[in-house]
Amino acid sequence: MYKKIGLKYLFYIFEKKTVLSNACQYAIRSILYLGMCSDIDHKIGVKIISEELEAPQPFLAKLLQQLNKNKLVTSVKGPHGGFYLSDDNKQRTVWDIVLVIDGHDKFNQCFLGLSKCGDDNPCPVHFTVSAFKQKILKDFKEKSIAEFVDDIKLKGRYISLKAFDVLEEPS
Repeated sequence: MYKKIGLKYLFYIFEKKTVLSNACQYAIRSILYLGMCSDIDHKIGVKIISEELEAPQPFLAKLLQQLNKNKLVTSVKGPHGGFYLSDDNKQRTVWDIVLVIDGHDKFNQCFLGLSKCGDDNPCPVHFTVSAFKQKILKDFKEKSIAEFVDDIKLKGRYISLKAFDVLEEPS
């Protein structure tokens, strides 16, 4: 019989074992940053994005190329080039990013990393975490990038370690 696991411990585990890979986290943060700071007239280079998000530049460059190839960001080459989000890019979802970077099985994996965990053979936190994962998955699939960006702008959400540690509350 399992002991009831406290929420404090569960959040500790969640902090240490995220559902998304580092690459996927960087991809989401990059796209949200571009949604906040770029447009067709103001493209942003990978160097600035990597500095603002405190992400390794070579890694981020490859990631942005992959996102561009999959039409999640738009890039322009040349002296006035860089990355930005087109209106079409902004209508994509965070789930689209997850699919490109981590694949569709990411949310089906056990939170504790147990290979045989499932509804029929649950780990100690399976049903607790399952509800959280379903809510996240629903938002990731239904909300557009534009909606997430609007949330950041309107509600002062936390986006990066450097550029937008805390946005001021709207007046």
